[in-house]
Amino acid sequence: MASKRNATLEAMIEEATVDAYGDDEELTGLFTMLEEHLSVPFTTTVLDAEVTVCKIDLTDDSIVAICSRGRERQRIDLLDLPLPTPLPDGAAWIDAYRYWAGR
Repeated sequence: MASKRNATLEAMIEEATVDAYGDDEELTGLFTMLEEHLSVPFTTTVLDAEVTVCKIDLTDDSIVAICSRGRERQRIDLLDLPLPTPLPDGAAWIDAYRYWAGR
């Protein structure tokens, strides 16, 4: 089962990075797919506090979620962001990003 899941993630990564040269361009390709497919806003829990993921952003070396709670805003790396149940539409791209980052 894991190999089928990994094959799916590999195919998604290939789709996102087909024309990419190097890690920076691959990261940008994955960010683009997340921007296109991940439904935001969505609510999740971070350190026992409910937050709203308002959008995602690209930094020099990672993709982050911009989370808000009231007037407070916090950037949380997608690698560290707890995901809610049920998952938001497009969350498979977060899985693909996490798989790519762990390779």
